[in-house]
Amino acid sequence: MWWLLLGTRGGLNRAKIIKNLNKRPYNSHQLSEELNVNYRTIRHHIKILEDSGVVDSAGEKYGKMYFLSKSMEKNYSDFEIIWEQLKDKKSN
Repeated sequence: MWWLLLGTRGGLNRAKIIKNLNKRPYNSHQLSEELNVNYRTIRHHIKILEDSGVVDSAGEKYGKMYFLSKSMEKNYSDFEIIWEQLKDKKSN
């Protein structure tokens, strides 16, 4: 997870998606509006998170909802450590 969030250009956007999905499930359009990020950019990051086992989905097409995987929920405290580092990195 470190590389997925700290070692790549889109890490901050992926971290923001994870933070939001920790609150409740969203579809891509809702995440796009919530984070003020282009829909296609959200879809790109969601695919990376899904392929990495961080995010799961339910439903089909436009209404497909995304939520944190059980593994991510279990290890959310590790994410919080990374989140703090991302915030520090952004402020420098």
